[in-house]
Amino acid sequence: MPRKQGPKKKDAPPPADRDAPAEADVDAHPFKPGSWLVVAWPPDGSERLATVIDRARVESDDRDAPDQHHVRKDDLQRRDAARWRYYVHYADFNRRMDEWVRPARVVLPPSRAGPLAEAAGHGRGHGHGRASPGPGPGPGPGPGAAAAPAAPAGGSGALSIARARPAAGGLTSVADMEHDEHEGLDEASLREHEEVTKIKNFGAVELGRHVMDTWYFSPYPKEFYPGGFADVLYVDEVTLRFYRTRRELARAAASCRRRAPPGDEIYRDTALAMFEVDGREHREYCQNLCYFAKLFLDHKTLYFDVDPFLFYVLCEHDGRGHHPVGYYSKEKYSEVGYNLACILAFPPFQRKGYGRFLIAFSYALSRREGRVGAPEKPLSDLGHIAYRAYWAAALLACLRALPPDQVSTTVMDLSKRTSIMADDVAATLQYLGVARHVDGVPVVWCPPATLDELIRKHPVKPPFVVDEALHWEPFHTDVKRDKFSIRAKRPTSPAAP
Repeated sequence: MPRKQGPKKKDAPPPADRDAPAEADVDAHPFKPGSWLVVAWPPDGSERLATVIDRARVESDDRDAPDQHHVRKDDLQRRDAARWRYYVHYADFNRRMDEWVRPARVVLPPSRAGPLAEAAGHGRGHGHGRASPGPGPGPGPGPGAAAAPAAPAGGSGALSIARARPAAGGLTSVADMEHDEHEGLDEASLREHEEVTKIKNFGAVELGRHVMDTWYFSPYPKEFYPGGFADVLYVDEVTLRFYRTRRELARAAASCRRRAPPGDEIYRDTALAMFEVDGREHREYCQNLCYFAKLFLDHKTLYFDVDPFLFYVLCEHDGRGHHPVGYYSKEKYSEVGYNLACILAFPPFQRKGYGRFLIAFSYALSRREGRVGAPEKPLSDLGHIAYRAYWAAALLACLRALPPDQVSTTVMDLSKRTSIMADDVAATLQYLGVARHVDGVPVVWCPPATLDELIRKHPVKPPFVVDEALHWEPFHTDVKRDKFSIRAKRPTSPAAP
């Protein structure tokens, strides 16, 4: 007799992941990567949209045990939440502004920041994978955006949302890069580079009297940022050696008698000094300099192979010694005529003219060598602006210094006088609007009134490189084999004035 079968049992649902917060609890710490937040931005206290790229838990001994014997559950939750750090990218900001933030700086949690991001065309997020790429120029948000909360308005703390750039979580494409240090990379290489360097490993770096917020990742040894990041890295301004604590730095500085970079001092005026450091002779110092520079340069910098390079370290000098403010490097011999590889004015000393001084110094050495030179291409966005300003001012000053009886000049003549490569001279003249083509022949057309107006727009600004303060002799090479030597250049027919 067949046995009567009971009702079929339903399969039990899989156990829920205890570590993953429920969708209804998106505001609970830790926030998921990809979530949108509104974060207080320190420079002006404004509230800005940001997306979470990564998160990390910081173990702190002083928070392991409560201060009281009887504490409430809310106190424990606040204590645990304070241990989290979130690495965020601000919407419509450059990647160099990414930073680690504490929960105390979060103004609006994901449940309230998500609709704001969706209304701005960035995608809601809430931790479902990577943040959606924004639409950029194109149609506005979908129908559901009308019900989204309005962004805070008014005052310096207003939330400012623009849609001119790709969204925060999206990857950069090669088509978006113009005058960028990543120019020349294919899509796969660019994505690999961004994946490796997308998260800063230090929040700030202390050098001498200054504490600087970092811009990018730098491959320092991992023992200096256990857990994936460290708040501060301490760097000795004389040796550029790095330490985890200020106490270690003070002990090392007390044992060092030197108060200047290694190498040869080749320039000194009343305020500035320049040191030439050979990468082969002072390998450790140059590697430390590259480590430090990588905190503020995204791609074009060196790590270990410093032997083929010379480093020129610019310092302010006073009664306490020499204090580095910037540097540039160049190959000892370049097959393509580069007189500069990497350049950096340290952030506390930017907007003081030191970047332009470094550029002018590189061309001063080229003039001493009797060669034309150019920076290593491609230039970064900031590098392109700085070089174009220097080239414009230098060429206009050269035109002003021409003898009164000279009514014509050539691109090659301007190149020889300034040591700027002819291609850069031609491009700058085109930018200034003084290049003309007459019967297919390029000519320089710059009446005195036009020249005066351009000089007012593009003046030569201090600090200046004083030739009498430069004590340096170049390496001697065979002029016939050096295609960038001015003495090897053949004269060309003059162009019309």
